[in-house]
Amino acid sequence: MVADKGKKSKVAEEESEHIDGELVFSIKKLQEIQDELEKVNEEASDKVLEVEQKLEDLQVPNSLDVEDFKDVKSGYSFMFNFNPNPYFEDTKLMKTFSFFDEGTTKITGTTIKWKEGMDTTNGVNHEKKGSKRPLTDESFFSWFSETQQKDVTEGIHDEVAEIIKEDL
Repeated sequence: MVADKGKKSKVAEEESEHIDGELVFSIKKLQEIQDELEKVNEEASDKVLEVEQKLEDLQVPNSLDVEDFKDVKSGYSFMFNFNPNPYFEDTKLMKTFSFFDEGTTKITGTTIKWKEGMDTTNGVNHEKKGSKRPLTDESFFSWFSETQQKDVTEGIHDEVAEIIKEDL
């Protein structure tokens, strides 16, 4: 019986060494895969930051000014200043609200000179799902072309202008 006990112990020890060897090999492989994933994540993060920086340079105005007319009650203008970009030729976009004594308001805006194929004011259509009408994303830049002249009694409500004026 003593010999059987020694044999079992030796077999168990060999199996344990085999399992330990496989475990060490698996851990090494896992570490290699984790190192590769970390490298891929770092590269992806760098690319995302690069793209975000390009978008920020292109789409964010470098300054926004709100100018009241000499007679504050007669109106104000918003002036957005942009860096040169691949979307439009203009470096300044304006939207002006003029209030007249007879009770009318005139709204004028810059007609954006889009570069070929870059006009974003048409919105982006999403894929149609089922029988519902497709969703359309409206571009902020369409706000500049929304001009009108109305009596104050009709009420002009320009949510974008109100938000900008309040924040500045």
